[in-house]
Order: sequence, then C-alpha cells, then structure tokens
Amino acid sequence: ETEDERLVYEAALNWINYDLEKRHCHLPELLRTVRLALLPAIFLMENVSTEELINAQAKSKELVDEAIRCKLKILQNDGVVNSPCARPRKTSHALFLLGGQTFMCDKLYLVDQKAKEIIPKADIPSPRKEFSACAIGCKVYITGGRGSENGVSKDVWVYDTVHEEWSKAAPML
Repeated sequence: ETEDERLVYEAALNWINYDLEKRHCHLPELLRTVRLALLPAIFLMENVSTEELINAQAKSKELVDEAIRCKLKILQNDGVVNSPCARPRKTSHALFLLGGQTFMCDKLYLVDQKAKEIIPKADIPSPRKEFSACAIGCKVYITGGRGSENGVSKDVWVYDTVHEEWSKAAPML
C-alpha cells in the first residue's frame, strides 16, 4: 500500500520504458490504474502532462486531461468528483484519539484496529482544553481552546500523519 501516487506513476512508466517497443501499447491501461488526480498539482502539470510517451497516444493524453479537470475541480472545491482517477487507493481509515491523564489534552493516539491496540503518537506541542479538532486527508487539526494560562488561544496546530509531526499553522483571526 502506498500513500504517494507518484510512486505508482513512476513504476508504471519505468515498466513501460524497460521494453518500450513491446510495452508502449499498454500505457493507457496502466495509466488507468494510477490515481492521476491525486498526484500533486505541480507534478501532474509539469511531469505527467508533458511526458512525451503520454502525449504520443490519444488515449493516454485523454486520461491525463480528465485527471487535470478532476484536479481543478478538487482544488476549486467545485462539487463532487466521482472519477476513478480521484478515488483514494487506500480505503481503510485511521482513528486518532486526543486526550491525556488530566483535564488538559496533551496526547495523540492511533487506534490500530488490526492489532487491537492504542499506539501513542507525538505529544501535542501546546496542551489545551475546550478546543476543536478535525481531520482532513492525512492531517489532524486542533484549533483554539484554552492553554495552561487559561487564556483563549488563536493557535492552529496540524499533525501530519504521514510524517508523524506537529507544525503550527496560521493563527485564527
């Protein structure tokens, strides 16, 4: 399983290029297995859409053009995208718990449903209570709340589940 669709795209192209003469006819079929619309926008535009092998075949170019349209729809939050090229490869979801041993929340845990255990992750850099939390994609967001000084916080903290690290985002207004 992979979360970086670039690896899938590059593996497909490497396989084709290994025996280009015999394998180039399989490119459209292989591209259908790549979630092209889930590639980073810059990679999709600068690498995929300019790839000579793809542009040399109408079916392959059509798949990339569809992925670009889907990507624009996703980036502009313009309705629901049902295309297979935008469907995440992994269908399993992760469950994260926020908590601690006092009234201040300072811990992040991952529930491993297969192993049936709770795994501690990186501590929350700025413990707080009465905050909001949500998850979007591979990131967990913590907003507002009250810190140890009991003052209201405008801070936004983001936990990247792929790199397993916290970072501070732009504060709320």
